[in-house]
Amino acid sequence: MVHIRVDANNIIATGHLFRCISIAEALRELGEDVTFIMADNNGVSLLEDRFPYIILDTDWRDMNSELAILRDILEQENAKKLIIDSYQVTENYLSEIRKYVKTTYIDDVNAFYYDVDELICYANYYRNNKYEERYSKTKLLLGCNYVPLRKEFRNVPDKVIKPDIDELLIMSGGTDSYNFIGNILENIDSSQYKRVNAICGRYNAYYDVLYKKYNGTNVNIVRSTDNIIDYMLNADIAISASGVTLYELCACGTPTLSYVMADNQIDNAIQFDKDGIISYMGDIRKGNVINNIINNLKTYDMKNRQIQSLRMKKYVDKNGALNIAEEVIML
Repeated sequence: MVHIRVDANNIIATGHLFRCISIAEALRELGEDVTFIMADNNGVSLLEDRFPYIILDTDWRDMNSELAILRDILEQENAKKLIIDSYQVTENYLSEIRKYVKTTYIDDVNAFYYDVDELICYANYYRNNKYEERYSKTKLLLGCNYVPLRKEFRNVPDKVIKPDIDELLIMSGGTDSYNFIGNILENIDSSQYKRVNAICGRYNAYYDVLYKKYNGTNVNIVRSTDNIIDYMLNADIAISASGVTLYELCACGTPTLSYVMADNQIDNAIQFDKDGIISYMGDIRKGNVINNIINNLKTYDMKNRQIQSLRMKKYVDKNGALNIAEEVIML
């Protein structure tokens, strides 16, 4: 049995929970039972009928306050291994929990020294954090061999690169607090595409307004969807925030332009750009990102998209979730 401590809500969105679900599915595929542990009921709808879960009824922003409750639950559950995925952890929290179970922590911000048994950083910029120098006694799972992609990304068909950009895909993650989708749709000439698919995350507050405005046009406003892989494969080019979605787009080989809307996305976007995989258009909180995107879309002819697609497909191990699950089981 493996337990996973993670949260999702309209502030932190759903990225942490989705990547943990991918790992949980891989664990179950390898014969392990999995139970999720969450501070509150936010995000539970994504787990119902898929995995059992335990609600702590605590404040997700103050994880130290849940320690006593969590310790009791781990004891009652006879828990042996706990995967933790939250930016709200503290040094004290991790040290205390490690006394009771084997701990795995998923990191991408390098906030402090993590007192855990196993540390995962699948981010392409992991070398910047010098984990191997700092963690001599911790099991390290580093780099793009450990990207926790969902099962459907393991066997994606070859990407067909068409002569023209007929279908454009725009994504903004779980929240889109800056209304990026609305702003870019206001500025691009959508009539030059046969189809523009704009994917709004589960917590996107602008969805209803956008749907009403574009309903009946060639702009398709979609609420968080379970078949995102189809949109990625059908798109001739994508515009995406720089979270785990970029790794999914790599698995599909879909040429992409990236942008940043949060500090924890910056290193990711810059490294993709440095590696010649995905071009970085800037931070939407400053600068003229939309103009950068519009200007770059003009340069993406068929040859450029073919080159980028091939590089993307080689960049990520599609079996990353299984690779993580195997290592967690052996811990």
